Amino acid sequence: MALFVPLFQALNASGGRYVVVGGVATVLHGHARLTADVDVIVEFEREGLTRLLDAVTELGLRPRPPVAAKDFADPACRAAWIRDKGMRVFSFWDPNSPMRELDLFVEHPIDFEELWSRSVLVEIGGTEARIASIGDLIALKRLAGRPQDLQDIQVLESIAKRHGKA
Repeated sequence: MALFVPLFQALNASGGRYVVVGGVATVLHGHARLTADVDVIVEFEREGLTRLLDAVTELGLRPRPPVAAKDFADPACRAAWIRDKGMRVFSFWDPNSPMRELDLFVEHPIDFEELWSRSVLVEIGGTEARIASIGDLIALKRLAGRPQDLQDIQVLESIAKRHGKA
């Protein structure tokens, strides 16, 4: 997880609102497993999103698609990517540290305000990361329905029961 601490610091410093979902959120809820990237749902409010994208690029991450990072802040671009390319996430990678990857959802599978209000802050490496609640994480993994997601659901349900949140 230390690999992602500078990313969380940059996201926090930007003032843009985000919620970590996917494998990293699963790990931060207490399930030890490997994951290769950080999946994030961001608020699409233009000013905060632009600051967040600036922070990510200043950190050295570059978009995988051959477009400018700030294109992600344009709702028309995101809509075209969804419609024309079937895009679900906009990926960034770090050419100096190829293991560091960031995927931003191009649309909100869960209402962002609801996701934000139920999210939790966790401490990691001297900073904080805002992660999806176990319930929202389970819902997102059900939507994805991949084999790893189905395995994660079982583990997350067990964690929720242990913490009296089931």
